[in-house]
Amino acid sequence: MFDITQVQAAPSADLITPDNAVMLFVDHQPQMFFGTGSGDRAAIVNATVGLAKAARAFGVPTVLTTVAAESFSGPLLPQLAEVFPGQEVIDRTTMNAWEDEALVEAIKTTGRRKIVISGLWTEVCLVLPVLSALGQGYEVYVVADASGGVSPAAHEHALQRMTVAGAVPVTWVQILLELQRDWARQETYGAVMDIVKAHAGAYGLGVVYAQSVIGAHAAG
Repeated sequence: MFDITQVQAAPSADLITPDNAVMLFVDHQPQMFFGTGSGDRAAIVNATVGLAKAARAFGVPTVLTTVAAESFSGPLLPQLAEVFPGQEVIDRTTMNAWEDEALVEAIKTTGRRKIVISGLWTEVCLVLPVLSALGQGYEVYVVADASGGVSPAAHEHALQRMTVAGAVPVTWVQILLELQRDWARQETYGAVMDIVKAHAGAYGLGVVYAQSVIGAHAAG
């Protein structure tokens, strides 16, 4: 029941923060990209790297996983691996990442309940772990533009299936700005602006323009 006396200037507990989320990158590998036809592959790579840099900038625990890296799909996307140098990549045989004990343990170890997930392909390697995690009580946010399916229809129908089950579709810039949430947070402001300028397209160009005309302190 709505009680106006309880209204205050405070964020919702539903918001993703550096302290309540874990990021999971699933199967961003060459062979998986070869079969991706739902959108521009370069755009998906760009969004994936932007999302990864957001995780690094805010210290969000991150789990990297591949499937059949040596026998079929190839190594983790090099641009993604560069964001997390030296970090272990969990390779699996299972299409459903949530059936791999090492991966589930890595998620559990973070103690976080909100999972921000992206990967290839949407209709297999995302749907299966997303439904599995939801079924065990996790809150799941699917980064749609850092993910891709074999066709536009496959991608969209998979997003619909996950949404109906309770997952929340988001974009990588949405996650970045939700983590920042206040331009007065100077400890991460510079990193956010660098990510935006490198990966956020027209928005990034707008930041370049604003900072050149208004000054380096231009926000948003």
